[in-house]
Amino acid sequence: MVSLIQKPLDCRVLEPSCGKGVFLHSLLERGYHNLTAYEIDKQIEVEYDFVKYESFVSSSTDEKFDVVIGNPPYIRWKNLEPELKEEVKHNNIWRKYFNCLCDYHLIFILKSVEQLVNGGELIFICTEYWLNTTHSKALRKYLSDNGYFSDIYHFKESPLFQDVTASFIIFRYVKTNNVDVEKNINLHLYTGKGKPSFEDLISNKCFNKLLIPQFGNDDRWILATENTQQEVKEFEAKCSIPSNIVGEEMNRIGDYFEIGNGMVSGLDAAFKFSPEEGHMTDEEKSGICKVLKAKDLVQYSYKHISYYILLPNGLKEEDFVKYYPNFKRHFEPFIDKLNNRYNYNKNIPYWEFVFPRNKKLFDRREEKIFIPCKERISNKNYFRFALAPVGVYPLQDVTGIVKKACCRESIEYVLAYLNNKRVYKWLVLNGIVKGDIVEFSETPLSRIPYRIIDWNNEHEVSLHNKITDEVRKYIEDKENIHIDRINKYFNILFYESNDRF
Repeated sequence: MVSLIQKPLDCRVLEPSCGKGVFLHSLLERGYHNLTAYEIDKQIEVEYDFVKYESFVSSSTDEKFDVVIGNPPYIRWKNLEPELKEEVKHNNIWRKYFNCLCDYHLIFILKSVEQLVNGGELIFICTEYWLNTTHSKALRKYLSDNGYFSDIYHFKESPLFQDVTASFIIFRYVKTNNVDVEKNINLHLYTGKGKPSFEDLISNKCFNKLLIPQFGNDDRWILATENTQQEVKEFEAKCSIPSNIVGEEMNRIGDYFEIGNGMVSGLDAAFKFSPEEGHMTDEEKSGICKVLKAKDLVQYSYKHISYYILLPNGLKEEDFVKYYPNFKRHFEPFIDKLNNRYNYNKNIPYWEFVFPRNKKLFDRREEKIFIPCKERISNKNYFRFALAPVGVYPLQDVTGIVKKACCRESIEYVLAYLNNKRVYKWLVLNGIVKGDIVEFSETPLSRIPYRIIDWNNEHEVSLHNKITDEVRKYIEDKENIHIDRINKYFNILFYESNDRF
């Protein structure tokens, strides 16, 4: 990171959270001598007398620097110490740009730029998530309005720090009034495995370099080439045909589908129950439900359905003992663990799910689409959108998608659409991606562009019906010829004869 500095050795350098002085040592070793540093923890002893043992966040912005470099503290708001929360709540910069959904290190980035001279450089290592999260939007706008990025080193989930699992970037940002100076960003993608060696980093041997467009005032920043970004825009344009959703420029999944995370038992081992365990009362038979977990899902379908005990809330203990004797015996080995479940500050009987969220949504007697809440894409290029039969519920590691009344397309068409390579690429670039993990909760799923069918167009209706038919055949016999046909029909539907996207 010190080698990325392009200023002369006598430039003014700030390290806003120096810790034990790792950066300071490297800076002095390289010949930089006009240094200032902050460290809020007075228990940390640093050998340099220019270190100020006070909070950088509350320090004056009057002093300006040519370079700010460091490793800011990236702490989620919920994990922030009470005194630090109080400090930022009264900070003018925080109040103007951030809120309690923001991570602590965001104020370090913005305040550092505030204290740079024109042409100054900010070089930080931090997590990548603020590049596309909603609550970081104000920071992204500020940075695009006040300068440009020259380099970003993307390490994904490589173990740069001991016992820390996160996706890291190193970036060099230049503050300037002329934001058109640099049109492209050098994106260096780490290609190695495990923690990179110092020699590989200095030589750049472990990186694949790409040129990507300079970031603008867009809602999200995409780490992709101009051609790839253009393909994404073309895909989105195909989903922007007239809709009945007033004010929307683009049809999205959230306009046509309800989305909910699966139910939480609090102790799956206790609620898993095989109907073969013995004779059941009529009440017990009605208290069994079919469920799917993430490990059960495959693309388009599933491998295994489990049976769980799912009783109505509000059941009195005497009625539970009387009408559910087999369930009572089944629960007995687990009672201590069940009583110690996280209970969301509620007094929940041991025989109930702790959080049967979205149960009313999943009670609907119709087929649904399930997707794991998190998918790793490092070793595959698809997601597991699966068709769930009527009467099957998702558990906590699964998200469910249910059609709204306004959706005229078949559930099979929707399933094939979500499994299409166009949606895969869009999600990899625009979804909530942390390293190689893509998250599927209500918000990222609802944002997916959706290609509705023009029901006045016979050609589109025919393609819709063919896709529906091929999906059913594939679920039945798993022959790849059906997938080939589905892809062909979507290529025609998107007018992509050269299959670029």
